[in-house]
Amino acid sequence: MLRSLAAFIAVGSVIALALVPNATGAAPAEPDMLSPFPHPKGYVCYRATKPVVIDGDLKDVAWDAVPWSDPFADIEGDKRPKPRFRTRVKMLWDDEALHIAAELEEPDVWATLKEHDSVIFADNDFEVFLDPDGDNHLYGELELNALNTTWDLLLTKPYKDGGNAINAWEITGLQTAVKVNGTINDPRDKDTGWTVEIKWPWKGLKELSGRPMPPKDSDQWRINFSRVEWDTELVGGKTQKIKGKPEHNWVWSPQGLIDMHRPERWGYLQFSTAKPGEAKFKPDADWDIRDTLHRCYYSQREYHKKNGKYTSVIADLGFKDFPGSVQAQVTRTGFEVSWMGREGNPPKPVYTITHDARIRKE
Repeated sequence: MLRSLAAFIAVGSVIALALVPNATGAAPAEPDMLSPFPHPKGYVCYRATKPVVIDGDLKDVAWDAVPWSDPFADIEGDKRPKPRFRTRVKMLWDDEALHIAAELEEPDVWATLKEHDSVIFADNDFEVFLDPDGDNHLYGELELNALNTTWDLLLTKPYKDGGNAINAWEITGLQTAVKVNGTINDPRDKDTGWTVEIKWPWKGLKELSGRPMPPKDSDQWRINFSRVEWDTELVGGKTQKIKGKPEHNWVWSPQGLIDMHRPERWGYLQFSTAKPGEAKFKPDADWDIRDTLHRCYYSQREYHKKNGKYTSVIADLGFKDFPGSVQAQVTRTGFEVSWMGREGNPPKPVYTITHDARIRKE
């Protein structure tokens, strides 16, 4: 979610967020529009060879066969200090579901929220963001704390583009489990952390995309993970958040700014039917196209702030080295910027991004 505790206003089944991303009340920063963004992280998700039991314990034989992800970093990347506790994930898939495992180091495991669909990131939490077709619209978010209290949300599109969080949405067939390695809500002893297992069935994921489910070998989806960690102190023998201090946001694939709702910067999940360890992640061959169009999108937003309108002239956006295949047009509702493809074998496809950040491949 955007940080810190935004003002949540329930409107029927939809939650509207007052976009207050941090304790200072500053608006979300726009990314560096003129510089390319590096290719996000990728993870090869192998097909499970053994049943996965959803109990929070990661000692299943199925999990032993697959690698951990890189440890999480600060959401802003290398310009911020490294997280003080390690977080990492694993993934598997089978005929029924996508399986996610997470390990969160924590010397004092605590949680307070017990009601489903509470604002879970008010506690320390673990979060999943998933967009199977990678178009930046209609994506899912799942949060859970160390009590295994969950919050699932359907996002119509990113908040910055006027998207809504549909709080009434429930992930069909979802199963989650947590195991605390220590004693929860007892600061008298030292814990080692908590582990998470998630089973997100294909029948629930079908609601987010028309892509084939189960996926095919080498299919790639967009995914990212976040961990919210609060600074705490002991008050009356109990662990409490330190008032006035913002949360830490640790993620698998850094976003470059404090906002998880930039789906274009999430990592890549690559499905594989090979034996665990035998497949390699293949970077998105069209990453340069996607990144170029997103930079144009942000530049159009900035141009509109200054001029009260969008432009159909790429040079107006501050880019001098873009190929002529990048074209912009002003539409009745906003703008579109397209990469018109180029020669090659196979030829590069046509991509288009709209004023509300939806990107499509033609």
